[in-house]
Amino acid sequence: MLRGAEGEGSPKGFTRRVALTTAVYAVVLAVTSLGANHVMKETLLAQQQASDQWAFYQAKVIREHQYRAQALQVEAALVERGPVLRPEARAKYEDLQKKFAEESKRYGEEKKDIEAEARKLEHERDLGKARNPNFDVAEALVQIAIVIASVSILAQSRALYGTSLVFAGLGVALCLNGYFLAVHLF
Repeated sequence: MLRGAEGEGSPKGFTRRVALTTAVYAVVLAVTSLGANHVMKETLLAQQQASDQWAFYQAKVIREHQYRAQALQVEAALVERGPVLRPEARAKYEDLQKKFAEESKRYGEEKKDIEAEARKLEHERDLGKARNPNFDVAEALVQIAIVIASVSILAQSRALYGTSLVFAGLGVALCLNGYFLAVHLF
């Protein structure tokens, strides 16, 4: 091979190959960055929605306890005043007690669905938290690969170019793991 020719062994050929590889690295970096941004937004949204659901759950719990307390107060009033109450007043108290008990039960049932939704959203948040470090490390590795590839052009070093391929390969693997979460890192 001639050194001056633009073949694979020439400095110009090497420079082109590394430049094209560096362009691919930049695309991988962009895809990794998009994944990181998407996961972060989804994680924050899931956290916010889970917090909203837990607040709604807490409101249902408070209402459930209020109705339960009111039913107990009516029950206590019936025990205290029961023998001296007129029949229509006693019936009114018993209706109130029944209504309060039903409302308490209704709120108790409603909060179960809210709790399930909050836990589902927390799970989504936790998955996002598990995926995000993959993207962070992948971005760093691909950026390092770009720098090493650039230096390999200046130094005309195939060893540095190979090192940049290793860093980029690790970055791609972590980026893919960020999308698919085959392995939990942290």
